[in-house]
Amino acid sequence: MSSKFSISGREIGRDFPPYIIAELSANHNGKLDTALRIIEAAKKAGADAIKLQTYTADTITLNCDSEEFQIHGGLWDGKTLYQLYQEAHMPWEWHQTLFAHARKLGITIFSSPFDNTAVDLLEGLNAPAYKIASFEAVDLPLIKYAASTGKPMIISTGMADAEEIQEAIDAAREGGCKDLAILHCVSGYPAPAEDYNLRTIPDMMQRFGLATGLSDHTLDNTTAIASVVLGASIIEKHFTLDRNGGGPDDCFSLEPAELAALCRDSKTAWAALGRVDYGRKSSEQGNVKFRRSLYFVKDLQAGERITPDAVRSVRPGFGMAPKYYGKVIGNFVLRAVAAGSPVTVDLLAERCS
Repeated sequence: MSSKFSISGREIGRDFPPYIIAELSANHNGKLDTALRIIEAAKKAGADAIKLQTYTADTITLNCDSEEFQIHGGLWDGKTLYQLYQEAHMPWEWHQTLFAHARKLGITIFSSPFDNTAVDLLEGLNAPAYKIASFEAVDLPLIKYAASTGKPMIISTGMADAEEIQEAIDAAREGGCKDLAILHCVSGYPAPAEDYNLRTIPDMMQRFGLATGLSDHTLDNTTAIASVVLGASIIEKHFTLDRNGGGPDDCFSLEPAELAALCRDSKTAWAALGRVDYGRKSSEQGNVKFRRSLYFVKDLQAGERITPDAVRSVRPGFGMAPKYYGKVIGNFVLRAVAAGSPVTVDLLAERCS
């Protein structure tokens, strides 16, 4: 199974800077202009992509107020599923405008389809990739249908166990998907950092052999940046213009300055990983001379024995390394030396090596 993955020509994986997805979700709050401005802000912040969610209340749930369809507790307490999604959905008639705007700005745009008709809509817009949301990771027919487009796919794995993740991957492969990535996710809104168990990421990479990232629902950037160190090559975060905007997802979304910080700091974390290297780094070269070395601390005459009170290990580093101290003591100087002179091999009667 290959970990090769790319979207719109952008290579994604451990050998490349993390791919940052700004999730617009429901943060448009029913206003097309707000959605357009979110796309603009994501581009300005440095995100690689903006992601939508493509569903209607009728394609994702039933208009039913029985107990199973009611939400108790959390951000959306008191609503039915139908009411929540009716409020939160991205109107389908906006999609063409949003896609055109993102393409004009030069930021990749794609979406999470929640049923086959959403895939059809997005195919009509030539979406470059598809994201399967965590709650839909068990909808294997939907995964196969999206995979049949041949587009790259990202599957979020919140709530899914290892067996369910493998089933979703198998469905994508069976459907025809060649470029596939998965996201470690905790489907809490918001989710506490301690629930993330980021050590799962390298295990997922090894177990499933795919480019692996993080869908992060924590309230700041710490978890996301830490995930890069463990191998996450994709980071997805909900994004809004104003966390106090009152929308369904606003309160756990990043604001523009925070997204810009994530784009900057996650790439810094990736760059800091580098490679296994015990050699001297370029930024260290000028400081080598300030390392410790052996210096004479008293005047000695030619032929005089070097006693412990005649040599010290001090900065700077122009003398012999301190590891030779034991061989220098008891040696003899070949010529007169002054206090403050470095101990060098050419001054010693017996060579130290």
